[in-house]
This record gives sequence, C-alpha cells and structure tokens, in this order.
Amino acid sequence: MPGARAFARRVLDDWGVRGRTDDVLLCVSELATNALLHGVPPGRGFLLRLLPYADGIRVEVHDSGGGVPAVPEDAPDESGRGLLLVNGLADKWGVGERAPGKVVWCEFATTDAACPRPPRWSPVPPGSSPRSAGPPTPAIP
Repeated sequence: MPGARAFARRVLDDWGVRGRTDDVLLCVSELATNALLHGVPPGRGFLLRLLPYADGIRVEVHDSGGGVPAVPEDAPDESGRGLLLVNGLADKWGVGERAPGKVVWCEFATTDAACPRPPRWSPVPPGSSPRSAGPPTPAIP
C-alpha cells in the first residue's frame, strides 16, 4: 500500500492538511488493503478518492467485489484488524452501494481541510501503483 499512502500524502500536502494526517494515511492503507484482499476480483482494480469538505476529509475506496465489510465481534489476531482501526480512528465510516461492488468510506474532521481545488482520484489497476488525476476536462470547441 505504499503507492496509495504516497498518493494520499501528496493530496493532503497539496491541500495544506496538517491535523489527522497519520490517521487518514493509516485508514487509507487499511481500506486499500481490504479492497485488494477481499473486494477486487482478478483483473480488476480499485479506486481511491480523497474529498475535501467544509471541515474535513472523506476517504473513499471503491471496489467491484461483493460482500459487506464489518468490524469483527471477536478481537482478531494478526489479520482482520483493519476495520477495527478505521472504526477507532475515523470520526465516521460506512459502506455504500456501487454497481458492481461497494464503496467503503471514512471521514475525518480537520480545521484546515478547506480546499478550493477539485477532488483528486486515483484508479488503481491490479499490480500497478496509484496514479493521480483530476476529473476529466471537457473539450472546448
């Protein structure tokens, strides 16, 4: 997950976000790892999005796999702690529908997250590193 973390760090730095950076980066790692291990069928990738809002940051990881992630009831050993960490670090988190698949998201309140720039996103195909890009720019005649 070094590529996903590096992408998120660049975005947070570009936006001037200082507070909660470590929490955001850890949750990016956990959600991206979960997407690769449980949500990405062979030949597919996942999408990592960071979205600023008035007083915070939203992290979204989109994948095309089935299932609904949940925090385990029993304390897991070495694996299976990702959502426990997200649950403990993020102010809110949840799962949304997507066709196909799902979006697992988490939000963090910060005091320095306001950003006039459009959100950045990163499609991540299997076996490659995240690439940053902005939304498509419409052609101007």
